[in-house]
Amino acid sequence: MKYVLRKPLIPMTEYESSSDEVKREYDDQIQKHGRITNMKRTLLHDVQSFRTYMDWYTLYDELCPVFGNRALQIFSYAISTGNDCLICGLFFTKILVDNGEDPENLQLNETEQLLIDFGVAITKDPHNIPQEIYDKLREKYSDKILVQLIAFAGIMYATNLFNTVARVPLDEELYGYRSKNETLTGEEN
Repeated sequence: MKYVLRKPLIPMTEYESSSDEVKREYDDQIQKHGRITNMKRTLLHDVQSFRTYMDWYTLYDELCPVFGNRALQIFSYAISTGNDCLICGLFFTKILVDNGEDPENLQLNETEQLLIDFGVAITKDPHNIPQEIYDKLREKYSDKILVQLIAFAGIMYATNLFNTVARVPLDEELYGYRSKNETLTGEEN
């Protein structure tokens, strides 16, 4: 895959020149995650938009007892790579690699395979998700869990879209996680 890096549509916010409300969000992100990503810095031009996207974490926490961290990371990876989102794809590649996984050769249990199949189907053609996937999901999960899972996928999809359309710069910590098949042109130094 060849990615062309372009000038960001929207500059990232800077902590020093931000409002107190934005600074609180920065501080909260750094406390929770140790850093703030380029996407979050871009979203912080509008705190409500930022908070909407941060509900991904709320749903993640709700779904973790049902699916587990690894399964949700793999689901997010499938959606992000299916959407060719460089930032999110590499973000989840980093998580998997840092946990000792090979994203190209994942050993999956039945639930993880179902989530991969669902994530790929969502990105391939959400109008024609195979009935077999729906049947397996219905067989295993309640209406509430299915709503949460689809909403989670929707926020993940929206995150991919935001990063791509806004031309959010790739976070430097992700550079080393590119595959040999991914090339970046037009990188800014």
